[in-house]
Amino acid sequence: MRLAAATKQGRRPKAGKDTPSVRIIQKPPVLTERNCSVARTVGILSDAWAFLVIREGFFGARRFEEFRSALEISRATLTDRLRRLTREGIFREISYSETSSRVEYKLTKSGIDLYPTFMALMQFGDRWLADPKGAPLQLIHEGCNCVSKPFVSCSCCHQHVVARKVSYRDGPGAGKTPIEPSRRSRRTADDFMRGRPSSVSRALEVIGDRWSFLVIREAFFGARRFDKLQVELNIASNILTDRLARLVERGVFKKRKYQSLPERFEYLLTPMGMDLYGPLIMMMAWGDKWRAEGKPPLILRHLDCGNDFTPTVICNRCGEPIHATSMKYRMRYNPDKFGGTKSGRAVPGRV
Repeated sequence: MRLAAATKQGRRPKAGKDTPSVRIIQKPPVLTERNCSVARTVGILSDAWAFLVIREGFFGARRFEEFRSALEISRATLTDRLRRLTREGIFREISYSETSSRVEYKLTKSGIDLYPTFMALMQFGDRWLADPKGAPLQLIHEGCNCVSKPFVSCSCCHQHVVARKVSYRDGPGAGKTPIEPSRRSRRTADDFMRGRPSSVSRALEVIGDRWSFLVIREAFFGARRFDKLQVELNIASNILTDRLARLVERGVFKKRKYQSLPERFEYLLTPMGMDLYGPLIMMMAWGDKWRAEGKPPLILRHLDCGNDFTPTVICNRCGEPIHATSMKYRMRYNPDKFGGTKSGRAVPGRV
């Protein structure tokens, strides 16, 4: 009775012989993150093995042993990634024949649509991370039969898109989403450089874990200081410190002191960092199409032409959009180890 009366009056009951102890358990706050199509795409590409399996799919690998021999990957790891990518809709399983239980893994339309993102990352890697021998691949666009260096363009005016010439506003999918605990892990020891030489691998070796991508994304939203980045990302301070240090070391950010006592720094995108805008908005375009359910979180406007646009990768010679089935390549390395020839077509044959 004493407990009930005290509760009705809004007071904590006094402890006594007849008063049971009351333990108030507070639920931890629900952490949220910005709805973002880039993050949805990064969820696939920032896993090194998943990325490498998709890359080999573009080089024509379909069978389990083709993937395994090209990547020197364990059977268990390859099985896990192929199952995961099939669930994600990147690959689909097709039986060898009616009498065989074995399957091939073919890229779906969703998987093939990742090709422009790979091209944007490849061009970034070629520009900033190529070794003295040059780029590993030379691309030939079948549409104009020219050596091509694709670039990210505005879908309306077809001009090169750079961050300072783009504004943005909330789209119908804007808002916040609770963070899944499994998505807050620290950087793993994934190695993007397994298998064949690749400028895309070099790019992802620099920026290719989820937190690094998201730190760079927030920099394009205008966040420069540690506290601002931490608030926007709900990221642990030690993880943010680690990612910023790595991105400074790799040349994506530069540090600038803005306060002496205590010493404080802000983090500014370098020219190399600014050049990541193209790959990031291509990831956004893929996520908008395949993961946003028709409600993109962000709408981009190209200030040069004044139109809302969808980022598009086009050939620098003829200005036509790049598609996986219209690109050929020449390898500038010995392909024998990776089960290929010195030239070929991305995603050979019908998909």
